[in-house]
Amino acid sequence: MKLISIPALADNYIWLLCDDNRHCVIVDPAESQPVLDTLKSHDWIPDAILLTHHHHDHVGGVPGILEQFPELPVYGPAETQSKGATMIVRGGNSINFDNFSFQVIDVPGHTLGHIAFYQAPYLFCGDTLFSGGCGRLFEGTAEQMYTSIGKIAELPDDTLICCAHEYTVSNMKFAHAILPNQAISEYQQKVTQMRENNQPTVPTTLQIEKKINIFLKCDDIDLQRNIGIKPNSQPLSAVFRQLRMNKDRF
Repeated sequence: MKLISIPALADNYIWLLCDDNRHCVIVDPAESQPVLDTLKSHDWIPDAILLTHHHHDHVGGVPGILEQFPELPVYGPAETQSKGATMIVRGGNSINFDNFSFQVIDVPGHTLGHIAFYQAPYLFCGDTLFSGGCGRLFEGTAEQMYTSIGKIAELPDDTLICCAHEYTVSNMKFAHAILPNQAISEYQQKVTQMRENNQPTVPTTLQIEKKINIFLKCDDIDLQRNIGIKPNSQPLSAVFRQLRMNKDRF
């Protein structure tokens, strides 16, 4: 398999996962033209579009792609039906065609119907988990998002976190302000240099995220203390809620 990230809008990534026979899937197309240009330049054949949630910066390119490929199936949660999804899927479903086999995982929090698509080692998680951070709680609760991120954390360490935005530098600034340990400091320096060189910071691996993503560290005593919570005095979902609130104000 070959993984391609296509920059779109201000800070989005559209993902293409391609097999050795020139077939590919398109994940969260924010825009259509960058996708169509990439398909044409590489002579790739799209098999499906995968949508993680209903926000416009993840579905905006669907109509334009379907104009060129009207028979293309569009998989997504129920909340994307009005955005062009033709195949409604939910957690526990499997999607199988050609050389692709995706497991659908429910990850509500950012939106109520948010899903992720997993074909080892690739995880397309939309706006649930970012490198160094996580998505805002626009519709769901902190408890839902904490549970969703926990599901991702249970995947193998070599899982490639294919998130939909280039937020890593700002996420690491916040992480360093909360928990300035060596791993976080070094990673902040690394991704800052990468962005200065116009290099993408994703995909990342779950193994890396477990070291530097403070939203995966709600059980850390120093983190709890640094956000004003007496260690081990509250459920971890409550720690997560406070951490997410702090990030919203950062």
